[in-house]
Amino acid sequence: MRNNYKILADDYFGNVLIVLKSLLVGLVAGGVTVLYRLTLTYAEQFAFGMYGFLKNNLLLFPLAIIVLCLVAYFVGYLVSKDKMISGSGIPQLEGILKGYFGYRKSWIHTLCSKFLGGAIAIGAGLSLGREGPSIQLGACVAEGLGKKIGKGRLQRKILMASGASAGLAAAFNAPMAGVIFALEEIFKYFSPVILLSMMSAAVAADFVSKQVFGLEPIFNFEITKVIPLNSYWLLIVLGIFLGGMGAFYNYALLKTKILYGKIKYLNTRTKIIVPFVMAGILGIIFPVVLGGGHRVIEELTLKNGLGFIIIILIIKFIFSMVSFGSGAPGGIFFPLIVLGAAIGAIFATVSIDYFGFDQELFNNFIILAMAGYFTAIVRAPITGIVLIMEMTGSFTHMLPLTVVAVSAYIVADLLKSPPVYEALLDNLIYNEDAEEKKESSKKIVVELIVKYGSEFENLQVKNINWPGKSLLVGVKQGDRQIIPKGDTEIKVGDYLTILTDINSESRIKEILNEINEPL
Repeated sequence: MRNNYKILADDYFGNVLIVLKSLLVGLVAGGVTVLYRLTLTYAEQFAFGMYGFLKNNLLLFPLAIIVLCLVAYFVGYLVSKDKMISGSGIPQLEGILKGYFGYRKSWIHTLCSKFLGGAIAIGAGLSLGREGPSIQLGACVAEGLGKKIGKGRLQRKILMASGASAGLAAAFNAPMAGVIFALEEIFKYFSPVILLSMMSAAVAADFVSKQVFGLEPIFNFEITKVIPLNSYWLLIVLGIFLGGMGAFYNYALLKTKILYGKIKYLNTRTKIIVPFVMAGILGIIFPVVLGGGHRVIEELTLKNGLGFIIIILIIKFIFSMVSFGSGAPGGIFFPLIVLGAAIGAIFATVSIDYFGFDQELFNNFIILAMAGYFTAIVRAPITGIVLIMEMTGSFTHMLPLTVVAVSAYIVADLLKSPPVYEALLDNLIYNEDAEEKKESSKKIVVELIVKYGSEFENLQVKNINWPGKSLLVGVKQGDRQIIPKGDTEIKVGDYLTILTDINSESRIKEILNEINEPL
């Protein structure tokens, strides 16, 4: 506790050390992520090459299906041995930082299993992405390094979040998106030291990535015109449409996972066979939808026609649901961005063919739809805007991206669609409050920033109903550190440090966050 508390104080030298440690984490995490990205690149090339060969040698197809089933069973075996590698890994990371999943495999076991399982899944052609696993791999590296160089539990958490930031930065050549995603989705709040730590890690990882993959952005869309201001009403329409489609995506994904659970003859080891077999079939009849979706992007052109793009969208959507819903190791970031691009291409085609908009705006709508669809599903609008700008290398879309992202966010929220990673985390969390846990002798601190309009605002410490097994031990008001007393008044923006036992961390956090929500 002493180490954690010191981090929260004005310890200039200690804060500089955290930033330097995050820089080291970024370099190592960036190296691991680059290796994973290279592996997946070759794995995806192998998948297309394999199915191209099978298409010309159909007599070997039954044998290929048998091999796919065996390989899928092996991936299922990996998942059954370490449930932390299932899916993207982002909900698992969020859970760990919130105090869940106390009993799990070591970081090195998770790292190796995730790396191998993700590579095999992409090698078979599943509709999964690299970003979620890259974030988890970066966090695993940081967890391992944190046990060696991290002082205190809070510092190790900061290093894990920095590793996650580095993972996304290296996966997409998007350092700022890595920082913002870690703050907006994973850590949920920031202080100067947290922000600088994540930035150091992300920039270091991005530097490593660019040494291997160069300076070119992930997508290279040709943009020759900008959408005129008098046509911005159409962006609101696009945002509304994307908000509804994003809510449907979350609904379908959660229902797919439930459906897998209801099929009695499928378990953790066997249900991953379903997407592997589906990949084998699609690899012969419609290979464009295989993998993360780079081939889909290449097909999004005006000359391909509305019908063909709609078919791509439907099949890619269903294949993504089947792939991710099975629990196979892999992310949803890139596939959902590709689905957003397909929706944008459909919207652009309709706007151009039926409402007379300029053909040169086709790619503009694709870029805007990527950010809007991501925002509606993940509910991280700033990340979506910055990520798409970095991935496309186009910084002229800030205003239209914001209009689309905000519109999509509002619609998805009105439809009461839960943010996808929060919903997935809820499905993973053990019911830790079902029975009272024995109090642990190990104590940790929980940190909280007082929000405007919360129950804490302007109350004295003695008048606050603190949850059981918790004790307020520190209040930071601006630059002042205060030892709390009964008559200490809590103000908006105060940084509270609360002591609890390690077994109660997750429950105490939930209760405190409820109290801290605006009334």
